[in-house]
Amino acid sequence: MARRGFYRKIKNIGFVSTRLAGTDGVSLETAKWANVFQSEGFKCFFMAGELDRPENVSMLVPEAHFNHPRIRDINSHVYDNQKRDRKITAEIHRLRLLLKDRLYAFAEKFDIHLLIPQNALTIPINIPLGLALTEFIAETGLATIAHHHDFYWERDRFMSSAVGDYLKMAFPPDLESIKHVVINSFAAQQLSLRTGISAACIPNVMDFEHPPAPPDAYTADVRKDLGIADDEHFILQPTRVVARKGIEHAIELVNRLGLKAKLVISHASGDEGYDYENRLREYSRLMGVNTVFVANIIGEHRGTTADGRKIYTLDDIYPHADLVTYPSTFEGFGNAFLEAVYFKRPIVVNKYSIYAKDIEPKGFKVVEIDGYVTDQAVEKARQLLTDPELCAQTVEHNYAVGRRFFSYRVLSKRLRGFIQMSLGGIGRG
Repeated sequence: MARRGFYRKIKNIGFVSTRLAGTDGVSLETAKWANVFQSEGFKCFFMAGELDRPENVSMLVPEAHFNHPRIRDINSHVYDNQKRDRKITAEIHRLRLLLKDRLYAFAEKFDIHLLIPQNALTIPINIPLGLALTEFIAETGLATIAHHHDFYWERDRFMSSAVGDYLKMAFPPDLESIKHVVINSFAAQQLSLRTGISAACIPNVMDFEHPPAPPDAYTADVRKDLGIADDEHFILQPTRVVARKGIEHAIELVNRLGLKAKLVISHASGDEGYDYENRLREYSRLMGVNTVFVANIIGEHRGTTADGRKIYTLDDIYPHADLVTYPSTFEGFGNAFLEAVYFKRPIVVNKYSIYAKDIEPKGFKVVEIDGYVTDQAVEKARQLLTDPELCAQTVEHNYAVGRRFFSYRVLSKRLRGFIQMSLGGIGRG
């Protein structure tokens, strides 16, 4: 009963990650969790290597960022390598001690009662931070929910390394006071098979209880600024340009539609090179598809480019799209899928494994492909583009399904039940 009484006193929740800023999946889901906790009366605080939260509720620790020079140097030595240099080991532990001190300071400054590492005990892009968190939790026994988005065994780049001992120790650790949450059922199965750790599955969500605001005056020029003619269909690919996004399927689909259309790719290639982007440009040329890459005018916030053009957010763009393509071959969950549902856009989706297992059974009405574009998929997409009534019925149905299964209300219910079951119940008094 003493344990139950302790958790009833939980008021302050501390989120820890490498980065909590911008529009990456971890940052977005952390913000959603924080919103839900705050609506329940808890106070949320944040520690990371990059932050967009107010200073009075956050602690910036540069060494926690995966792009910190010392962390990047470590990563460059330990991956695709079977032997770890003694100097690298020493550097890992110097940073581990520094970050552990920062964790103690964070917990003391904000009187943290519940710790929620966001992917920091999952993907080993900052090994010292994972080790520091593991030791901090082991030393304090602080109640912890480790929220896992993508494990190292899901990424080829981490499968050959000189840090297997650290990966087994901290990514993730198996400690008494840590309860684990994953974002899809396959991850829960793999975590159990590989480590013996059980986890709850809580999917990503959108705020379906509050529909998006209608487009404002700022976005009146979206189609013009994207170079889309009045008689041209706007096909949106709202992802980064990486091979697992399967963007060549979107190009083929647009080619086979037989309609005047432009494919708009919202994000850049990032740090994974430009070979795939160059291939897509060449494939678009061969297929006669007008494909444009607009990452230069899509940002996290509205603004103006150096040459005076408007910068739009992805939320500004979605409402103007006629069709969203999401032909990924692999996703940890599918944030772009939920975003398209939230903004009431029709969707073409490839049946990647998590979609087939965790999303498709919910009953969404979408255009599906299964590894390749079919005549049936092309015809369904064409109908959605040319029949406004069918399109409206489809997106309204999808919104209702999203609200039922992937809303903030669902997240709040799942979190409350999970915490009460796992941690003995928490309250606000």
